[in-house]
Amino acid sequence: MTNNDILRRVRFIFDFNDSAMMELFGLAGPEVTREQVSAWMKRDDNPDFRELDAAGLAAFLNGLIIKRRGRKDGPAPEPETSLNNNVIFRKLKIALDFKDDDILAVMKDAGFPIGKHELSALFRKAEHKNFRKCQDQMLRNFLRGLQLKYRGAAAGAAADAPADDEIGDKKTEP
Repeated sequence: MTNNDILRRVRFIFDFNDSAMMELFGLAGPEVTREQVSAWMKRDDNPDFRELDAAGLAAFLNGLIIKRRGRKDGPAPEPETSLNNNVIFRKLKIALDFKDDDILAVMKDAGFPIGKHELSALFRKAEHKNFRKCQDQMLRNFLRGLQLKYRGAAAGAAADAPADDEIGDKKTEP
């Protein structure tokens, strides 16, 4: 999954408009413009499409954590310059304040049940002997389960979020 795909799906799951997206980016990173947000929401084949880098997605996810959980004492963490699915999954888990049972339920609802041991392997340090790399399919199903949880069965009927330009156009404010 690309950074843009993840950003689009999270935006759809939580029904964020452009202003909310700009606020989330601003909470943990540099200010972004409505035009930048719109360009990140475009389809890959659109000439106005712009690729979101790892630091940008990390700033957005950190902003989501701050918005939903509050700021931690001390300096704000710097956004990572490289992300993998394990880090993205962990940041979503933190932002949503999910426990293992919450994640297992979401995965089951998405039709992709996993065990507790399999889940804990995803959140281990990469050097640990039982560490497991989070594949795109697992992250995609977690996002689909979140979509079912937060948007309902009607939104989850289509396995993926609506077309990218629908999201960008629908939520654009004057």
